[in-house]
Amino acid sequence: MVHLSCHFPHRRALPAALTTASVLLLTACSGSQAPKSGLDKARAAVPSAQRAAGVLRIGSDLNYPPVAFRGADGRPDGLDPDLAEALGRVLGLRIEIVDTPFDELIPGVNGGLFDVAMSGISDTPARRNALGENGMPTGKPGVDFVDYFIAWTSIIVLKGNPKGIRTLNDLCGRTVALQRGTTQDEIVTRQVAVCDRVGTPLQVHRFDDDAQALAEVAAGKAVADFNDLPVAAYAARSTDNGNRFEVTGALSQSSPYGIVVNRKDTALRDALVKGLDELMRDGGYDVILAKWNVSDGAARAAAINGGL
Repeated sequence: MVHLSCHFPHRRALPAALTTASVLLLTACSGSQAPKSGLDKARAAVPSAQRAAGVLRIGSDLNYPPVAFRGADGRPDGLDPDLAEALGRVLGLRIEIVDTPFDELIPGVNGGLFDVAMSGISDTPARRNALGENGMPTGKPGVDFVDYFIAWTSIIVLKGNPKGIRTLNDLCGRTVALQRGTTQDEIVTRQVAVCDRVGTPLQVHRFDDDAQALAEVAAGKAVADFNDLPVAAYAARSTDNGNRFEVTGALSQSSPYGIVVNRKDTALRDALVKGLDELMRDGGYDVILAKWNVSDGAARAAAINGGL
């Protein structure tokens, strides 16, 4: 076998007859490869820990249909589990969802109980920077978000809206129910101070999951529940064949859903961005949003810490 060296010590011009062959030889010796696809780049970005394990463990509160819940077979179902499974296929990882109460998701990420959290979690400065209700640091570690969906907060009331609830100020002097630790909890907490100033206190019943909050409204113990628009619309459409609840005035505040990542795991964060962008590019993302009737919340691209 003849060994062809790719080292050319002399710079003399090559004879014309040898030009074509020489070009082919130089091309072969260059070691050039076809550009990597978006899928290749996403998989190459997966950190060694997750690649070695072959799994991405995701904390999620499976009590929030249609975003995340348990299907009739008891398995995780909804927008977020479907997106997670699709993202896992892009990244070449098996997805394992760990059912966890909502207010334990961020501590679980920072405590290493799972790699990330994905459960309709709104990306807010307070969560990123671990701020308390007073806006001051709590001393706890903050997190990063990889944003993938835009949601709006809505008010859900009994069918026919018998109390005429349309704005936050309509809640003063009344009782509302909601899931603790959510963006809606933050909104209503601010409204409590507003109602106190005008002398008509707002009472808030906080629960571990939204099903309990909706039950309070259904029983007449609260005039309204607060929810992200996809969840509110789903509850209104699916409960008692659409005869129990309705969605009233949507609030102007919007914030993206984000995958929560430990701030130290920047490589994993960046891999998720690449994976989501690839999922959006190949159309799989749009198919999943259409399945859950939430296409209006589609994001154009994954973003890091984009919530306001």
